Amino acid sequence: MESKQTAYYKTPIGTAKIIGDINGVISVSVLDDGIETSKDIPKVLQDCIKQLEEYFNGTRTDFNLKLNPQGTDFQKRVWAELLNVPFGKTRNYLEQSKKLGDAKAIRAVASANGKNPIWIVIPCHRIIGSDGSLTGYASGLWRKKWLLEHESPSPQQSLF
Repeated sequence: MESKQTAYYKTPIGTAKIIGDINGVISVSVLDDGIETSKDIPKVLQDCIKQLEEYFNGTRTDFNLKLNPQGTDFQKRVWAELLNVPFGKTRNYLEQSKKLGDAKAIRAVASANGKNPIWIVIPCHRIIGSDGSLTGYASGLWRKKWLLEHESPSPQQSLF
């Protein structure tokens, strides 16, 4: 069995730390420090870095990666539903809860969103408050705003 591999990729909004193995991408997190992009990228992570690069260059709107996030069954259901929120669109926490079949689970859904281990690829940044506000984002609200503007169909206009 192959062990976990790690690589770093410098993005416009921080350095992505990517961890994965032969079973898929386990996590993508963002760091504030200025770690440079890894020189030797493990084979199992090369496609992830290539797709993130395309996303940040504006040439990719959907990711096609083997994902292996670690979490509870409920968290995995929430993260799987996040994959259904299209590029350039947002959904609020209540809508997300209803998609999962329980409008009352809004807090649990928001909590699971906050524990999403695969930054950008599982697009929790596309979930906003019911009033349209940018609420809670583990990587910082300024990054959420940047990502939503990056995905906005009219980039010359600020969403927020």
